[in-house]
Amino acid sequence: QVQLVESGGGLVQAGGSLRLSCAASGRTFSSYVMGWFRQAPRKEREFVAAISWSGGVKHYGGFVKGRFTISRDNAQNTVYLQMNSLKPEDTAVYYCAALPQSTISTRRSEYDYWGQGTQVTVSS
Repeated sequence: QVQLVESGGGLVQAGGSLRLSCAASGRTFSSYVMGWFRQAPRKEREFVAAISWSGGVKHYGGFVKGRFTISRDNAQNTVYLQMNSLKPEDTAVYYCAALPQSTISTRRSEYDYWGQGTQVTVSS
């Protein structure tokens, strides 16, 4: 069992930056693929980024275009999402998710554990 708690969301102006954190419980964190997803009002939850257990493999959603960086610190059981050059269309609830396998995935249906989400609002 893994519990995930996101933090770092908030209100930021367009062009600004935010760093989201996701703290995980459980001794097997380092063996999990970790991902970030987001859901805007009246939209499907979409893939943002994922990182392998070692941090050596990263995937990003097509809309990211070099603006976001996912990273992890296995010693601290934490995964991060650095978001730069934020746009109003990035406004959403951002969720952290854990996948107990070694193969990275962009599919939300494959992730077993989810956090409660953190709101990101980007004003124009």
